Amino acid sequence: MSCYNKQPFKLLGILDVQNVPCARDSVLYGSLGSVIAGFGHFLFTSRVRRSCDIAVGVFILGTLGCWFPCRYNYAKQRIQQRIFQEGIKNKILFESTHLDPERKQISTKTSNS
Repeated sequence: MSCYNKQPFKLLGILDVQNVPCARDSVLYGSLGSVIAGFGHFLFTSRVRRSCDIAVGVFILGTLGCWFPCRYNYAKQRIQQRIFQEGIKNKILFESTHLDPERKQISTKTSNS
């Protein structure tokens, strides 16, 4: 029996921060921005409630501002990876057969010479 229990850390019970791509960075950047903005606003105005409102707003905007570009790039990378894997699979499948496009190019070059 181990002392360390490997249960995932879920933010608000719904977002598994350890396993969802981009979640950890987005939450960290959002929380760091909210602490800085809320504390900075409090230092300048000494209004506690307004500073907390600013901190919550910056947390939401910062988290979403990091989340959407990161997820977009992640999806784009997954699509490129899928295309690359399909190309590698076709290369392995058709290599040294009569369907190999490189073999057709080489045979047309030698017949033209």
